[in-house]
Amino acid sequence: MAMSEALTEVDDGILIVTINRPEAKNAMSKAAAEGISAAMDRLEAENDLRVAILTGAGGTFCSGMDLKGFLRGERPTVEGRGFGALSQWTPKKPVIAAVDGYALAGGMELALSCDLIVANAGAKFGIPEVKRGLAAAAGGLIKLPRQIPPRIAMELALTGDFMDARRAYELGFVNRVVDGPSLEGAKELARRIVENGPLAIIKSKEVVRNSFHWSDSEMWDKQNEVLGNLFMTNDAREGATAFAEKRKPNWTGT
Repeated sequence: MAMSEALTEVDDGILIVTINRPEAKNAMSKAAAEGISAAMDRLEAENDLRVAILTGAGGTFCSGMDLKGFLRGERPTVEGRGFGALSQWTPKKPVIAAVDGYALAGGMELALSCDLIVANAGAKFGIPEVKRGLAAAAGGLIKLPRQIPPRIAMELALTGDFMDARRAYELGFVNRVVDGPSLEGAKELARRIVENGPLAIIKSKEVVRNSFHWSDSEMWDKQNEVLGNLFMTNDAREGATAFAEKRKPNWTGT
């Protein structure tokens, strides 16, 4: 069954999606990609879900493409969404990568496709495709230079060498490094997001993700277009009222 390769559980507004192929170091298969895609559809559809965490079972995030599947003619992609259903598309709501062990090749590209990354101190990142005569074509070559200094991205692409969690944190690639399981650190970060206005989260993510495409002359108009009537929503009024009344807001997502 497709879904068993990507497990889901809900924890108080957080959708936890686990790549479940520990025997293959969570190498991405067609079934796992489809499972992630279905989970992201659920994230979009259910108002109570505010943020997703993507992680891997058995102490590894994802070691890349499943080569056995590849040799059988399988592609671990989803139409319109790319590798692991996230490399060419993102849901409206935030996705946090919780990385233990290895995030390599497609696994690194999966992590860099998420909005935030929490890594265990022992985690390793890399795009070693060149070592196999291949290239990091699922975003490593084009998205990584936008997320870390381009010369460092160039070095990782040309050497195929790994980068540890501490270095990734220094470069601003990783948000937090934790000593325990990355999932615990990711849940803590997710809970901080869940406290906030659901519409505000969605709109803010969209502006941050898209604004680097915008020229100076259009960026304010583009931002206004995305934010729309956010400042006139019930939640905006509730946020201000709750602040004045020194209480927690009761968000309705309207």
